[in-house]
This record gives sequence, structure tokens and C-alpha cells, in this order.
Amino acid sequence: MSDGDRSGVKVMVIDDSNTIRRSAEIFLGQSGVKVIVAEDGFDALAKIADNEPDLIFCDILMPRLDGYQTCALIKKSPRYRDIPVVMLSSKDGLFDRARGRMVGSERYLTKPFTKDSLLKTVDEIVRRAAVA
Repeated sequence: MSDGDRSGVKVMVIDDSNTIRRSAEIFLGQSGVKVIVAEDGFDALAKIADNEPDLIFCDILMPRLDGYQTCALIKKSPRYRDIPVVMLSSKDGLFDRARGRMVGSERYLTKPFTKDSLLKTVDEIVRRAAVA
């Protein structure tokens, strides 16, 4: 998938770190992706209805509503359960990956991510959704 194919793709990034949100926003925005950012799960849930993203990157460790709880709430909603969720974490443990799968995440991306790993994840998920 080339950069031009990403235009029109909407991606939400949920992370309590301003640095991570800003990095993702820059990396994705430069490639033509429309980026919606949220500081935590509550902020994200309010914005999902307004923006209906094609893909959600969700940090695991956040205050108030963590990434597992946020993902589970998204997946329980008949309207939003088909939105792919990729868990973000600074830990690369088997337990975290398994727990993410249990709540419905599609994939797991370790922070700090690179521009290439972020865009590759977007491309693979968007391509898979287009084929389905």
C-alpha cells in the first residue's frame, strides 16, 4: 500500500502520553491519515461516536480507564465492535499480548514505535479490512 492509498483513513490514537500522541499524529498525518487523538479511555469513547475511526491504537497503561477496559467497551458495542484495535505498550510480555487478545484487540505494538512499524500496522489492517 502506498502513501496515497492512506488518504481517507481515520485512525484514533489513545494514549495519556502527549509525546506518543504527538509522534503518532505526525507520523500518520504525514502519510495522509486523518488522526484523532484522545488522552484516555473516557476521552476516546466520547470521540469514537463523532469520528468513527477505521482503526484505533490504544495504550494499555492509562489513568481512569485502562486500555484493556477501553478495548473491551469498544468491542461490546454492536456499532463499534468491528473497528480494529491495536494495543500499545512499553512492555512486550506474553501476558499483555494474551490479555489484549482476550478483550478483542487485533494486534500489539511495542512503544516506542517507529514510523515504519506504525504505518505498516495501519497498511496491513486497512488492507485486510478492504478484502473482508
